[in-house]
Amino acid sequence: MLLTDAGDRKMDAVRAIRTITGLSLWNSRLLLDRAPVAVTEPRWLEATDEAARLLEDAGARATVVCDWCDRTITRGAGLLDPAPCKGPWPADACPASCPPASG
Repeated sequence: MLLTDAGDRKMDAVRAIRTITGLSLWNSRLLLDRAPVAVTEPRWLEATDEAARLLEDAGARATVVCDWCDRTITRGAGLLDPAPCKGPWPADACPASCPPASG
C-alpha cells in the first residue's frame, strides 16, 4: 500500500501509521513526510485494504497496489480490477482480479 498524500490532519495520519506499522511516533512522522511512500509490505489484500481505510479515515490518501501484478486496486464491491492479470500467476488467483471475500 502506498501513502500518496499526507492530507491536512497530519497528527491523525501519524496515529494511523503507528496503528498500521507499529512504528514509533518519530518514525511514523518521518514516513508521513516522505509521501508518496510504501507503508506496508505485501500482505493479504483484506489487511491492506483495511490499512488504507484507516489512513483515509485519518485524512490521508492511500493507494492499494496488487503485489502480484503491480496494478492499482480500486477499493469497493465486485471485481477489484476487471483487467486481466499480467503477473506470473493464474489470473483467477490474482487478488486484483478476484472478487473480495464475502464475510
